[in-house]
Formats: sequence, structure tokens, C-alpha cells
Amino acid sequence: MSEREEAAAGAVTEEAEAPHRLRAEVLRRLHGARAHSAYDRAVAACRYAGVGQDAAEVVPRDPVGRAANALRLSAESLAALTVSAPDPAADARCARNAAATAALAAQVAAARGDRGATAATDSLASGTASTASAALRAALAASQAAALAAGGSARGQDAALNASAEEAERHAVATARAAGWLEVNTTAD
Repeated sequence: MSEREEAAAGAVTEEAEAPHRLRAEVLRRLHGARAHSAYDRAVAACRYAGVGQDAAEVVPRDPVGRAANALRLSAESLAALTVSAPDPAADARCARNAAATAALAAQVAAARGDRGATAATDSLASGTASTASAALRAALAASQAAALAAGGSARGQDAALNASAEEAERHAVATARAAGWLEVNTTAD
């Protein structure tokens, strides 16, 4: 094959791959935004529960250590997301992992809220426990939706699963705000 033929073949291949690259970049933004939102929720829930980065353990022995370690791993995953080439499957897994981290952090925050609620008055305790419980359920649902979006044969490319994961993340953000885990001016949505 001559140089001219090789250049023409390369241009045709590059032109054919352009829509795939564009789609991968769009999916990167979608999964990345969801991953960052879930990570922000996890950070806020850990902050609410008094879980600091110093609680991270290589081999976590309790929920606090697991939450802190998951937060550390999610931060590393998000950092890798910004320097790697768009890959819908890997990007969706990053969003899934961040959502799982947020669910773990929500469990710790809800447990802290339950302990604090028992010391409050009955009506206030009931409301606090109810909003914490709703936030925990929403975090678990967002984690499950993100897992579905990352799994299966489409691996991060199924529009319906991605839309469900987006909606579940928005709901998780709203309930985390209602529980007082996320400040109202936080941009995690």
C-alpha cells in the first residue's frame, strides 16, 4: 500500500471512529458528573457523622473505617477519571463505586442520626430518624441504579439505565439535603 493509500485509509478509519469518540466523551461527562455528585454526598455524610480521612484503614474493622477507606478510594478513582481516555464501561464503574461509597457513608450518617435522635424529644427524634432513613434508602437506591447502569451488556452505555441512575442520584442528593447531611448551597446535583 502506498503512503497516499495508507493516509486515505487512516482518514476513513478516523472519520468512522469520530461518532464513537464523541459518544464516549458525552458518556464520560454523564458518568463523571454522577460520580462527583455521589462523592460529594459521601464526603458530606462522612462530615455529618464525624468521619475524617484519618479514620481510613488498610483493613477496615468497623463501618467508620470502611466509610473513610471507601472515600479515599473514590477520591483516587475520580482523580484517575480526569486523566484517562473516555471509556464508558470504566467511567460507569467509577460512578458505581462512588455511589456505593455514598451509600456506605449514608449508613454511618444514619446511625449517627439515630443515636442523636434518641437524645432529642420524641417528635423531633421521629422526624430526624425519618429523614435519615429516607436519605439512607435513597443512597442505597442510587447505588443500585448506578450498579445496573455500569453492568449488563451495555456497560455504561444504556440510555434508560443511565437515566434511571441520574434520577436516583438527584433523589439521593435531595434526601441528603433534607436529612441535613448536605448543605443547601452544595452543588452536588
